[in-house]
Amino acid sequence: MFNTLSGRFLALTTVFVMLAEVLIFVPSVARFRQDYLQLRLERAQIASLALLASDTLDADLEAELLENAGVYNVVLRRDEVRQLALSSPLPEPIHATYDLREVPALTLIRDALGTLTGTGERIIRVIGDPVQQGGLLIEVTMDEAPLRAEMLDYGLRILILSAVISVVTAALLFAAVQAFLVLPIKRVVGQIQSYADAPEDARRIISPRASLRELREAETALQAMETQLTSALRQKDRLAQLGSGVAKVSHDLRNILTSAQLFADRLEGSEDPLVKRMAPKLVGSITRAVNLCESTLAFGRAEEPPPQLARFELAPLVAEVIEAERLATPEGEVALVEEIPAGFVLRADSEQLFRVLSNLVRNARQAITATGNTGRVTVSAREEDEEWWIFVTDTGPGLPPRAREHLFLAFRGGVAKGGSGLGLAIAAELVRGHGGRLELTRSDETGTEFAICLPRSAPASPA
Repeated sequence: MFNTLSGRFLALTTVFVMLAEVLIFVPSVARFRQDYLQLRLERAQIASLALLASDTLDADLEAELLENAGVYNVVLRRDEVRQLALSSPLPEPIHATYDLREVPALTLIRDALGTLTGTGERIIRVIGDPVQQGGLLIEVTMDEAPLRAEMLDYGLRILILSAVISVVTAALLFAAVQAFLVLPIKRVVGQIQSYADAPEDARRIISPRASLRELREAETALQAMETQLTSALRQKDRLAQLGSGVAKVSHDLRNILTSAQLFADRLEGSEDPLVKRMAPKLVGSITRAVNLCESTLAFGRAEEPPPQLARFELAPLVAEVIEAERLATPEGEVALVEEIPAGFVLRADSEQLFRVLSNLVRNARQAITATGNTGRVTVSAREEDEEWWIFVTDTGPGLPPRAREHLFLAFRGGVAKGGSGLGLAIAAELVRGHGGRLELTRSDETGTEFAICLPRSAPASPA
């Protein structure tokens, strides 16, 4: 029960009410003690009036007056004369004296606690002011036991009343919390569970109806989130179905285009001048179509395999990438330069890193070739304490603003005409699989630079 909101609220309410009652109990007991002693002084003053009416009193009458007043002796001071009005033998010496004239509240509380914690087997002297200006002061001696008994009885009644008030208050608050907080929260939780079972079902989206402003705001926010999530899931499902269809079409289209590419290769050997002039363009178009199909199929896979990390020298890998690109580059158009420090060793998946560098170098070369001017593509690297950095820099025209906005998004970050925008998306995913990142560090009219950052530290093993 104490693990629930209402249970803890009930316990805290009971504790706080009892604490408040204790804070009330202490001064009220002190006040009760003061009233009790003041009443004894008044009774003693009334008893002493019998002596004023008659100069002498017989012993039986004096004893009866003292018994009714609940005291042993009465001393009344009138006209600066201190007079023992009524007296009887004391069973033991006086242990303490209490003056009720202008006594501070803290002193009253201290004396009351002293009486409660004591044994009550004491004779005390009490001094106060007579009522109705019946003298300068009145002083009595009395037994403390009846006072302590009355205080304990009064305190017990206060504690019982406090307990009843606490239980009733806590029960009412418990019912109120159940009705106004717990039940609405349970309804929201139940709705969340129902929505989680079928988030695509728009009928399960919550309808705000709480009367409390805070809960209604929470329900409104939850409604907006569920509405957005349902819409996103529907769109994701449609995109998944569309992606599956595109993958199938791309697979079949790739097979068809591969056959067409073989026929186009044979056309290049024709002696017909028109065929010789048109065949390279046909081969280029078919090649681009095949590459698009292959990229679409590669991106359509659920995920790339995890990288097989191993240490290797970077320079031979970069040399292989550059050599492959030189085969597709006309002589003198684009200079491909390798600036890798000798003995530069890093830890990565060489096959995946080859794909990333190939994509970046190819994009840089194509960007320069599209301008019709000569240029330069440079692959460099540096080593830091925590990271390895690989840079691919070109002297091309820079990326257009649209491409920068969606640079690493599939089908949206394409730069070259006819490009799919999958290359950079796949490259960024491969680098992230290494725990690193692919960044565009610079792109302006002087050229573009991409940076690959790979961590030197090994990934933490699961506990």
